[in-house]
Amino acid sequence: MDTNTSQSRREAASQARRKVNIKFVHEPSFFEKMDEAEKEEFFKQERVRSMRVRRSRAILRRITLGVGIAIACAVSILAIVPVFYTFLNSFMSSAEISHNYGVIFQSLSGHVQQGASYLAETPRMTVVPQRVTIEQYKNLLLMSPTYLLKFWNSIILVVPIVVGQMAVSCLAAYSFARYRRKRREVLFFSYIILMLMPFQVTLVPNYMISEQLGILNTRWAIILPGIFSTFAIFLLTKYMRQIPNAYIEAAKLDGAREWQIFTRIAVPMCSSAIFALSILLFIDYWNMVEQPLVLLTDAEKQPMSVFLSQINEAEIGIAFAASALYMIPPLLIFLWGEEYLVEGISRSGVK
Repeated sequence: MDTNTSQSRREAASQARRKVNIKFVHEPSFFEKMDEAEKEEFFKQERVRSMRVRRSRAILRRITLGVGIAIACAVSILAIVPVFYTFLNSFMSSAEISHNYGVIFQSLSGHVQQGASYLAETPRMTVVPQRVTIEQYKNLLLMSPTYLLKFWNSIILVVPIVVGQMAVSCLAAYSFARYRRKRREVLFFSYIILMLMPFQVTLVPNYMISEQLGILNTRWAIILPGIFSTFAIFLLTKYMRQIPNAYIEAAKLDGAREWQIFTRIAVPMCSSAIFALSILLFIDYWNMVEQPLVLLTDAEKQPMSVFLSQINEAEIGIAFAASALYMIPPLLIFLWGEEYLVEGISRSGVK
């Protein structure tokens, strides 16, 4: 290839890159080729098509909403029916309860020689009592002081655990959120590992440590492990890390110390999470059974949850009344703090 040819090709390529010799030829579009009548007919068809699309989307949205509401109502009914069933059956007489549930208990393994058997007849699972009576509540509250003793045992165990765990969790979570260093991240990761373990794994170590400390068969054997639980620390740490650093820097410029930043900025901004955690912890420890059974050998110190799990067939009516009364504190706390619970969980990112 000679020099003139290569030079001409380079110039042509340079002009092409600069779009000097490129001529844009405008071709009329499909819409521009239409006349006025065709355009009006086209717009009319498009309006009809868009109306059909909007109508089909609205119908699909309504169907989806209806199916979601139906599923939510079914799940809600399944969750609420046992509560109403327990409350209504607590007003039955002992004879009616024995008549309705006697067939079920007679088929259990404790009543037959070779394990559980099939029901001899269909049980009568009536919801509304034939004769409303408060005999079960009278026997439970007035004739048997055991219930009141167990109820106050639950209060004495659960309230210190919730208060102590929230105090420890707020301090630890603030430390993990403010000072994110390598060693602290390793410690926080170990907290996550402990949180993923079921609490049954830690029962044996707690038993051994309580025995060495001399607190076995005391309330401190339940309270101390509950105070230093890891779930609240993990959740509050994730919550406090969402606090903007601009607030903390502005407080430092105003001369605030760490304790003032913690009490006046971190804790107030995490109040919804603290309320939500308090509700969850109360409900969780209110229903604990394994820890008192293992760490409290004295039956007089055990909470109401253990008492309900040990009621036999002859006291099934008292079990209904005790269960109904035992559900009242968690239900009241849940209804009182429902807004805090929803806000705290949604803002902390827990699904």
